[in-house]
Amino acid sequence: MDREIFVNQLIRWYSHQKRDLPWRRTNNPYKIWLSEIILQQTRVNQGMPYYLNFVDKYPTVNDLAAAQEQEVLRLWQGLGYYSRARNLHSCAKMVVGEYDGQFPNKFEELLKLKGIGRYTAAAIASMAFNQVNAVVDGNVYRVLSRVFGLYDDIAETKSAKVFEKLANELIPKDQPGEFNQAIMDFGAIQCTPKSPACAICPLSDSCYAFNKGETEQLPVKTKKVKVKKLFFNYIIFEYNGELLLHERIGNGIWKGLYQFHLEETLKRSSEESVLNSLNSPDRFTLIDVSEEVKHVLTHRQIFARFFRLRVNELNTFANIQKELNLKAYSLEQIHELPKPILIENYLKKAFY
Repeated sequence: MDREIFVNQLIRWYSHQKRDLPWRRTNNPYKIWLSEIILQQTRVNQGMPYYLNFVDKYPTVNDLAAAQEQEVLRLWQGLGYYSRARNLHSCAKMVVGEYDGQFPNKFEELLKLKGIGRYTAAAIASMAFNQVNAVVDGNVYRVLSRVFGLYDDIAETKSAKVFEKLANELIPKDQPGEFNQAIMDFGAIQCTPKSPACAICPLSDSCYAFNKGETEQLPVKTKKVKVKKLFFNYIIFEYNGELLLHERIGNGIWKGLYQFHLEETLKRSSEESVLNSLNSPDRFTLIDVSEEVKHVLTHRQIFARFFRLRVNELNTFANIQKELNLKAYSLEQIHELPKPILIENYLKKAFY
């Protein structure tokens, strides 16, 4: 396909089909950055309420930088990939502390900020500062590979350079932000992963994949993610309206979130074996065992059950806290804590 025709048709399509999104109505780098971080690995309709909540609670980067991490994690709750929220907070503090509250306007400087990779840096640079930097994400891989017949395996790191080079050769110097938004929307709406709308596509006459009958084969992606199965047995110790939780530490995806005591196994355990794993099980009365819930993450499938136990004596309740490094919280306090969506959903069903 002729490159100039591709660019013109893409931008013309965008002028008629673009989605009306709040971050499209501004060139404020803070709001553009916020939207890009929220929408990583997240659909627009899922991310929209989070974006609006963040803008409402933290209208400027200074407001976000001044927040407590626990508050940020609580507002992020349900989006997953919690490292994004921690990086979001760290980045805000960097912008305030090192750049006097102003986002840098150059691609290379943006890359120095916590949690900002090449895609996000290009999006901010082009949409907020009109810099000529092309974005490259899954949508862009798909559109360029199909239209221009690129067979580079997008699972391989070296392929990113091929696509980024082509995208930067295509991007018009006078409309960089418009082009980037156009190609992203085109991939999300028109040139979709499955069943693309080729019959009404303005590029179909010259599209390599359409004319070769290879839309389902492109882009090439051979690497498969190995999924690990884990079995989570959450133990809920309850006494006089209070439950025991602790904050996750370490570098896992749920770092900084609160959870019940967890017995984690690689195989499904019987209810009896889970209860017998606790010291002196006669100290508790079993109230309920939930049905198993499946929770899917990128590299893991989690099968979770919740064992609700009433602790018989206050003294025992205090001893459990020391033994398992737990802390007592009322339901009102728990509501304000950041938690994995798996636990939040259980609490809503069992307690709220």
